[in-house]
Amino acid sequence: MSVETVRAFFAAHAPDISIVELDASTATVEMAARGHGVAPAQIAKTLSLRIKDRTFLIVTAGDARLNNRKIKDVLGGKPRMLGQDEVVALTGHPVGGVCPFGLATPLPVYCDVSLKEFDEVVPAAGSTNSALRISPDRMAALVNAEWVDVCDRG
Repeated sequence: MSVETVRAFFAAHAPDISIVELDASTATVEMAARGHGVAPAQIAKTLSLRIKDRTFLIVTAGDARLNNRKIKDVLGGKPRMLGQDEVVALTGHPVGGVCPFGLATPLPVYCDVSLKEFDEVVPAAGSTNSALRISPDRMAALVNAEWVDVCDRG
């Protein structure tokens, strides 16, 4: 169960962070924002992408959209979203619960600067009804993420 791998990650690296599990699904940005009582932008959504032979995660503000020109300039190519089965195989997390914590496969993680607007963001925690609250800088530090500017807001 992938929420357990996320729980183990935090037990080892940040025991002060707790995972919140809701009865209702939080698989979309809108559902997660409603469930956790935050603005959609404050949801830290994790996208699983590939450029050529490189697979990686980008964590963005919930209302941000990838800008293909920015990504090409920063990461060297046009991104392709991974299929659902590939996401589960590489991350260990189901679509709607993907996060940069407790990954099945070590993957490079990028955090978009759209997250820096917030003192606290709400990423998923390995299942479609779990999440946590964390500062964007701490999240990036915990997963050795690189900050990039690859999204547009709104």
